[in-house]
Amino acid sequence: MEDESIYITINHIDDFCAVNNLRVGDELTLKKEPDNYYDDEAIAAYDKSNVKVGYVANSVSTVARGSYSAGRLYDKIRDEAECVVKFVLIEEGFAISIVSVNRYPVDIVQ
Repeated sequence: MEDESIYITINHIDDFCAVNNLRVGDELTLKKEPDNYYDDEAIAAYDKSNVKVGYVANSVSTVARGSYSAGRLYDKIRDEAECVVKFVLIEEGFAISIVSVNRYPVDIVQ
């Protein structure tokens, strides 16, 4: 069976939480931020305690190869969506997390 997940990159983790606080298997909630001053397609990621842990990457230089940018994901989800951390990568002083968003749950817009 083909993998039906959408993979996204969460970045700016270091700005919001300790990298060690984010682990493979953690469930996160994605929330659109349409009034974000810097990016009108901004999607923030929150942990189960509703603490912001980062943003879905939306730049060619920050999106991991094979994952969706916030711009690609924005119209595919409702205002909030659930996702699961699949990888945590720490490289050159910053961390990113690759998470999967189930392609066909209730919170994906068809």
